[in-house]
Amino acid sequence: MLDFAPKSWFKSAGWGLGVLSFINLFNYLDRYLVSALVERLKHSELALSDAELGSLMSSFLLVYTLAAPVFGALGDRRARPRLIAFGVACWSVATALSGLAGSYIALLAARASVGIGEAAYGTIAPSLLSDYFPMEKRGRVMAIFFCAIPVGSALGYVVGGSVGAHFGWRTAFFVAGIPGLALALLCLGLQDPPRGSQDGAAAKPPGTGGIGSATKATYVLLLKNRPYVLTVLGYAAYTFAMGGLAYWMPAFLERVRGISPEKSTVQFGEIVVITGFLGTFIGGWLGDYCARFSRQAYLTVSAAATLLAAPFVWFALTTASSTTYVTCMVIAQLLMFLSTGPINASIVNLVLPTQRASAVALEVFAIHLLGDAISPYLIGALSDASSLREAVKIVPVAVVVAGAIWAWAALAQARHPLSTSQAAPSSPP
Repeated sequence: MLDFAPKSWFKSAGWGLGVLSFINLFNYLDRYLVSALVERLKHSELALSDAELGSLMSSFLLVYTLAAPVFGALGDRRARPRLIAFGVACWSVATALSGLAGSYIALLAARASVGIGEAAYGTIAPSLLSDYFPMEKRGRVMAIFFCAIPVGSALGYVVGGSVGAHFGWRTAFFVAGIPGLALALLCLGLQDPPRGSQDGAAAKPPGTGGIGSATKATYVLLLKNRPYVLTVLGYAAYTFAMGGLAYWMPAFLERVRGISPEKSTVQFGEIVVITGFLGTFIGGWLGDYCARFSRQAYLTVSAAATLLAAPFVWFALTTASSTTYVTCMVIAQLLMFLSTGPINASIVNLVLPTQRASAVALEVFAIHLLGDAISPYLIGALSDASSLREAVKIVPVAVVVAGAIWAWAALAQARHPLSTSQAAPSSPP
């Protein structure tokens, strides 16, 4: 059953999952809208360099990263639907304001402000979902929720490419930002079940006071949780690769492969949405199935899929054949997206119920600070120094690092006490 409290469908776990997933779609639409507008911004009155273009994503992610621990602590103590509603409204306003920017600094400030709103949403939503559904369903639940990554990203490319081509880059920001204000209102009607209610017994939040010693103690405990730390470090390398690839691929297709601006965004968007949708769902169901037999299944699936993806990423970025590029990119993206559901299920399962929002917040802080807060700017700077063709070759290296660390994390989980009591698999049917 999906309902944790079957009073009505609008108060069910299924409704909550649907609302949060739909909002997550707009989250990623907004995030990758800029990617589709890179070439237009470069040749606009703002005349941005590649390093400045890369910094638009990096500044957003830096603020997102710094704000995440604050909202994570609040998410373990305060009403989660209200915090999520605040976040959605905040990033929507900031996105719309991006369309009014008259200079690089103004656009940078607007994009950075988006990070505050997304930090509130991104850290708290997975915690709320973990209290809507039991442990044995979380791989599939996270797969549904994180399907917004490929679908939303693809829509960002399509909206940015199409609206930017016909109405200009400023209108694209208005189109992406304004609908989020209505979505913020939906969040206020979501249920906020007791923390840990799907883990056998409800757990009280660790206090309702300000962010103080209890919060610090929670983060100290998380940093001592070795499987969790390794999982997050692997996720950082994965995010470095995916973030850099997602941000620069439309521009790569235009400059290196000579594809028209509108076609480049649509083509890459099609690859992302198809492979992402299939890969995320398959990975979620595969992770849940394998978890019946091994408590390390989520990490093992993620590690294997990511390591298999690495050579296909390399060939996609280096081949001269268009057919080989498409084939390798489809396989690479499919394999990369397989880990989306399992790795996020691992993160919430490796910690206590009262630590989950904080755990997700610390994860967000680390994966973006060490991952895609760096890669868009770094690739842009390397492109300025040499070429975009050479700069993107750093991506498959990061993919290998991610898979190797996740394999290490799976070994560490087998020896960790929490992995036995908190994330034990159910018996095979």
